[in-house]
Amino acid sequence: MSAVAANYETLQELDVKVISVSVDSQFVHKVWNDQELSKMAKKDIPFHMASDGPGNVGKIYGVYDEIAGVELRGRFIIDPDGVIQAMEVMTPPVGRQLSETIRQIQAFQHVRATKGAEVCPAGWMPGKKILKPGPALVGNVWKEWSPLEDH
Repeated sequence: MSAVAANYETLQELDVKVISVSVDSQFVHKVWNDQELSKMAKKDIPFHMASDGPGNVGKIYGVYDEIAGVELRGRFIIDPDGVIQAMEVMTPPVGRQLSETIRQIQAFQHVRATKGAEVCPAGWMPGKKILKPGPALVGNVWKEWSPLEDH
């Protein structure tokens, strides 16, 4: 949460809407922001923190732990059509890498902008080599791209 808040401007430049959801109440969110998150991000959380007390949203997204009554840490990239393009669910001991989330958003936006005429291989970064899917690429990806090279 604090990494997202600290990099919120970058996400805004990418036209990303951020919504945080947890089983905690709005009052717990307020205390958490004031006592912890704002100190790590050096500002208040700039996006909506929704309360999902009964875990209904968490159940829909498959991150609600019925026994513990909590939601696991999940990150979902949802496109403008409402389709989940990527998701990552992690247990609390290990945090996510926000730069990878940003890279994935940029890749999905690139593919969308080209209407699928260009795709982004593993580790793709803006400005790096893309692939053009089609019959000629089948069985020939190795000629166009290698995970061992810096693209």
